[in-house]
Amino acid sequence: MTFLFVVFSALSLGIVAQIVPSAPKAAGKADEKKQPRVSGKNSKDGTKPVTAEQVVESSLLVYAFPGGREKLNQIRKTAFERGKVSTTNAEGKVERATYQRWTLRGATRDKEKIRLDQEFPDARYALIYTDDKIIGVYNNAIFTPRDDAARAFQNQITFGIESLLRYKEFESKIEYAGREKQLGVEYYLIDLNDKQQRKARFYVSVKTFRVMAIEFEDAGVKYRRRFYNYNYAQGTLVPYRSVLYANDKMVEETEVGTVTFGQKIDETMFSIG
Repeated sequence: MTFLFVVFSALSLGIVAQIVPSAPKAAGKADEKKQPRVSGKNSKDGTKPVTAEQVVESSLLVYAFPGGREKLNQIRKTAFERGKVSTTNAEGKVERATYQRWTLRGATRDKEKIRLDQEFPDARYALIYTDDKIIGVYNNAIFTPRDDAARAFQNQITFGIESLLRYKEFESKIEYAGREKQLGVEYYLIDLNDKQQRKARFYVSVKTFRVMAIEFEDAGVKYRRRFYNYNYAQGTLVPYRSVLYANDKMVEETEVGTVTFGQKIDETMFSIG
């Protein structure tokens, strides 16, 4: 197999990544073979020493081959997603809903605009993130959402894959925390600390450079979100299923039905006044 060697500037990253030259199809199952490999001299334990920047920049190429960050920024200016979500409350009751999610990409985190509409059997309401705050909308009336609902929505925004892929834009700090093997799968561990000092650990597959899990803590609860069913949407990788655990108990499962990027979005959807 012939590989294309993409050499990053020594001043910026100082790494060499190997990429299979053929670009992924716009839709369909992702090709496991089209992955970069971080190169370097072997350390004493036989593993190759890397940095957080090397791992994340290689992941960017995988999520949007071959353009990486530039391609993601170009394609994902806006996003519209539909799907289903089921949540389990403290009493063990499972609630199911359909959802629609609109995202208007911002140059920085506080410039992002996100609207999440959820329809339950007995209620329908929206949560909106704009101007770095969260409000609720019910029957065109604005309300203050419950703390648990607002925190869950905020955590989706703060501790998502985009937070790692856009660490530079969000001025977050990343640090390489070693490698770890779980159930036969080996991961690079990348710790992220954002401008508000919110911390998360990302588990990046050594084999595929995809983010497979994120760990974070909020209000004394340890969370882990795992990602499954990766496929390409308009040439960029998207996990179509995710599961959230709180203290090792499954509390949320999300299945993406469709996702499209680049469609025009009416900004009045995010208006709060």
